[in-house]
Amino acid sequence: MSDSFDLVVIGAGPGGYECAIRAAQLGMKVACVEKREALGGTCLNVGCIPSKALLHTSELYEEAKHFADFGIKVEKLGLDLPQMLAVKDEAIEGNTKGIEFLFKKNKIEWVKGAGKLAGNGKVDVKLGEGGSRTLEAKNIVIATGSDVAKLPGIEIDEKRVVSSTGALDLKEVPGRLIVVGGGVIGLEMGSVWSRLGADVTVVEFLDVILPGMDGEVQKNFQRILKKQGFKFKLGSKVTKVDTSGKTLKVSVEPAKGGKEEVLEADIVLVAIGRVPYTSGLGLEDAGVDTDQRGRVEIDGHFKTSAPGIYAIGDVVKGAMLAHKAMEEGTALAEMLAGQKPHVNYDTIPGVVYTGPEVAAVGKTEEQLKEEGIPYKAGKFPFTANGRAKANKATDGFVKILAHAETDAVLGVHIIGTQAGEMIHEAVTVMEYGGSAEDIARTCHAHPTLSEATKEAALAVHGRPIHM
Repeated sequence: MSDSFDLVVIGAGPGGYECAIRAAQLGMKVACVEKREALGGTCLNVGCIPSKALLHTSELYEEAKHFADFGIKVEKLGLDLPQMLAVKDEAIEGNTKGIEFLFKKNKIEWVKGAGKLAGNGKVDVKLGEGGSRTLEAKNIVIATGSDVAKLPGIEIDEKRVVSSTGALDLKEVPGRLIVVGGGVIGLEMGSVWSRLGADVTVVEFLDVILPGMDGEVQKNFQRILKKQGFKFKLGSKVTKVDTSGKTLKVSVEPAKGGKEEVLEADIVLVAIGRVPYTSGLGLEDAGVDTDQRGRVEIDGHFKTSAPGIYAIGDVVKGAMLAHKAMEEGTALAEMLAGQKPHVNYDTIPGVVYTGPEVAAVGKTEEQLKEEGIPYKAGKFPFTANGRAKANKATDGFVKILAHAETDAVLGVHIIGTQAGEMIHEAVTVMEYGGSAEDIARTCHAHPTLSEATKEAALAVHGRPIHM
């Protein structure tokens, strides 16, 4: 077996596996180093895929509680948590095996082990089966992703104090769940267990949930979650978790200082974000520079400070999103093949897969104001959308922000059922430099939720039809 390759990718998450596949399609000899027992990285194994499986099944359970509202009688509705978790595991296996098939199809060698940069175009691999192997490559890509951010002084045991990983595999529904962190991961996993019967309290250091999202979205979404039973302690920090008793005692203080209160919980989920995963890579010895946040520094073409070494995904600057990593992986492979691809970071959407969903692309109103960009806003509520009313799913709205002079779409923000699917119309329009009028003059099928996007575009110019 040859140890010489055109490209060696360290990490088989979304960015790494897509980079490897695209490079192989372009005729390169590719190896991918991955120490997990399954391909797909955090996303497929303990992130995006299993969490969405649980979000979907828990949403079905929640919907079933309200079938009577639609004239459907259900008797003795019950929860089979082991089966629900089995469905989640089935989704993981199906997706990871799919990537393994694609590696074989594209003749990519999966080197099972932990990779370390060894200089001079080499990667030393400590093989999972024992022993080691040194790979040589013209180009090396660091695609090692990210890890759970730790809260100082609080130990995660993945049993009672859990990260997002442990929250995917609780053996019973907790009576009381405290979520530390009001970001995407905390709200998604909180939603799963809230639907299944847990009493959920979110403790967030900032004064808002979903930091970085549009302010109007933050406020409205918090109101929706409160209606669902969520409790919030904003502007607060967790300083201690006492695990000595049968129930956890969580010490919470105001972020700006003040009197401590103690909350009781059965499970504490620490979801304060993620950090680049670079442990054991030998970055310093290889001459690869990192920034103050531990991210690998790159130029506009994904090049690090070391010749022939590149980096993509969560390990570099930018949003820690699987699809951002995938775009970068494909772009890098094409660059190495002599093509001239481009990643437009202004049109990368973000989605919160709660119920209802939250989706956004582009600028927020706060960003536009801060940057002094003149804009007009058009908003349309789902309470005025025919399909949403028929479905009894009227929470939320579509908001479009367009340049006041050119009418170019600068940002789109949606709260609502299927917001994650609806956002791609906005992404496409923005990618092609389209205007609010372009959306307004595009025929949308009736009755659909997407008509709310057309109406929001009409509202930019003060002429919505159904409001």
